[in-house]
Amino acid sequence: MAYTASPDISLTPLILTVPGLNNSGPLHWQTLWEQTLSDCQRVNLGMWDRPHRNTWINQLNLAIRQADRPVVLVAHSLGCHAVAWWAELERPGPNSKVLGALLVAPPEVDSTPLDDRIAPFAPTPLSPLPFPSILVASRNDAYMRFRAARQLAKAWGSNFADAGRIGHINADSGIGDWSFGQFLLKQLLRRAGVSEAPISQGSASRPAPPHAEAAL
Repeated sequence: MAYTASPDISLTPLILTVPGLNNSGPLHWQTLWEQTLSDCQRVNLGMWDRPHRNTWINQLNLAIRQADRPVVLVAHSLGCHAVAWWAELERPGPNSKVLGALLVAPPEVDSTPLDDRIAPFAPTPLSPLPFPSILVASRNDAYMRFRAARQLAKAWGSNFADAGRIGHINADSGIGDWSFGQFLLKQLLRRAGVSEAPISQGSASRPAPPHAEAAL
């Protein structure tokens, strides 16, 4: 699916958060971003506790189509696979509204999924994504081995960012509004040609954590 007009990147992009299994709770960094970043809202994928792949793809597609400006996707966990499947099936062209994607902690869904409910998203699409992307992984994420995450980033054509040892990069990680993630979002937007990136006041002056390596 290609859009008929090129997106106007002079407009402030809409940040669409794409949660994973069981949605993102009140202390999750995605929720905090929605509360503090300008122009940031959640895609209501529905069926949060029993995801259906095609339903999630359709809901994501609807949210992108309904946006009145360019969008940047910020996905967590199984939401990363929804983004990859959307790109695989919709095949967005150069005039797509999607400027880029921040893909955080995608889980293994093919051979050894930690939760059977995510297995229907297999097989993982391995085509390069048709827009700039950064894949972020933790060194001790139970849902995907760090080396496998690097390999997936290579398949998707994504830059890779090492978030350190913070589990599944969720509320249990104790990272609050995750300033390093906001730093990566700014880098992604610059790659997409957007000079001004939305960022919360609480995180704007905080540096990236010293243990985190971003291959940008």
